[in-house]
Amino acid sequence: MNKCRIAKYTIGQVVRHRLYPFRGIVFDIDPVFANTEEWYQSIPAERRPSKDQPFYHLYAENADTEYVAYVSEQNLLPDSSDEPLRHPQVAEIFEKDERGSYRRRDSILN
Repeated sequence: MNKCRIAKYTIGQVVRHRLYPFRGIVFDIDPVFANTEEWYQSIPAERRPSKDQPFYHLYAENADTEYVAYVSEQNLLPDSSDEPLRHPQVAEIFEKDERGSYRRRDSILN
């Protein structure tokens, strides 16, 4: 039987990639890999993560652009830069609270 791990990061948390220069905010979490086999096989074998770990959907950005990323837990680190996110969808889904953390907008939850 496969054993699911509890996700290390939470929805609304800002993270950065361990290997590549991008960061983003978590907007959804899959307890294990849930993308296509074609997508998985497109990752170089030496960098291909195991499927039995949480995978995170991110509103991501790098120096040049904004996009949606799908990243394994092993490839993420917390981002403590406090730099604002510029991805246009962040403001649609999240707002900053009094501590500077992101939380889902109430209108989304109702």
